[in-house]
Amino acid sequence: MIKILIVSDSEEFRRSVSSALGPMSLQIIEVDDGRKSREVVRHEEPDVVILDMQIGSMGGIAVCMDIRLEESGGRIGPTKVLVVVDRRADVFLAKRSGADGYIVRPINPMRLRQALKTVLNGNPYHDETGRPYDRAVSNDEIAL
Repeated sequence: MIKILIVSDSEEFRRSVSSALGPMSLQIIEVDDGRKSREVVRHEEPDVVILDMQIGSMGGIAVCMDIRLEESGGRIGPTKVLVVVDRRADVFLAKRSGADGYIVRPINPMRLRQALKTVLNGNPYHDETGRPYDRAVSNDEIAL
């Protein structure tokens, strides 16, 4: 069984993530304080940690960085981290924190499940929601 740790001080966020993961065979652990996440990761050894970007006590980016520091110090094993960011501009922070993947709000159940599967398979997940186009489209290319 896959063990998921959801970290957020928002009960609504934790409930919506759990609900979005729905029919998957999971053991879900919830933590409402970012400062508690390190100990829970150490003792529970979750397969994936899903972090809310905004956590009152210690934000998701800080929690992700803390997990990476604990890994590098050998105090916890490798831990996959998925961050739910508030807006496209926060993607830079998620990448810099060492997250294995990120999802841009609002939470879409299909994207969340795909992100979880991708990260569990050892691959990074980059949500393309809200990403600007790579190039401008000329009027000649628009088919009416």
